[in-house]
Amino acid sequence: MSYAIIGFGKVGQALAHAFARKNIEVTVASRRPPETLAPQALAIGPTVVAKSLREALEAETIILAVPFGEHREVAKALPSWKGKTVIDAMNALVPPEELDGLPSSAFVAKAFTGARLVKAFNHLVAAKLAADPIVEGGHRVVFLSGDDEDATVPVAALAKQLGFAPVKLGKLNEGGALVHARDRIWGQLIFQDLFKKEQ
Repeated sequence: MSYAIIGFGKVGQALAHAFARKNIEVTVASRRPPETLAPQALAIGPTVVAKSLREALEAETIILAVPFGEHREVAKALPSWKGKTVIDAMNALVPPEELDGLPSSAFVAKAFTGARLVKAFNHLVAAKLAADPIVEGGHRVVFLSGDDEDATVPVAALAKQLGFAPVKLGKLNEGGALVHARDRIWGQLIFQDLFKKEQ
């Protein structure tokens, strides 16, 4: 499985740290040219490789860590997203009416035609996401939601591989609503820093 993080701000870098900690190769890309990201990527770890957006989108699993308003630009970079899994790690800080009354991830999914979309990694602040998820004898929880179980399972496996405890919340319009941040309406699980003890 190949992975790419699109967006190299606080959240993108935090996720890159999570991959580097486990020596999992990940491509990073943003609007900036790869050579400007390369020193930062290398400083995080040798498995974090800066590439152009076009090259990064060759990965099978794409993590969206761009500001919410930029997701459509990313979506336009490929004519079809068929066969790709898109992990939405963004939070929509816009009024609900701008989302056609949909949960933010369902709104994002419309732009990525053919992709299987999973909401994940969005409810932790960047500093927590970057830190070692193994704490106090347990694993930091990552909530997942998605309408396609075949996509949610490998994303849960990735979260586990990165050292997190994945907790599935169901479909985007059900459990997904618990981790959606939009305007002043916050899901109850946003910014909840929970641990799951080993059984």
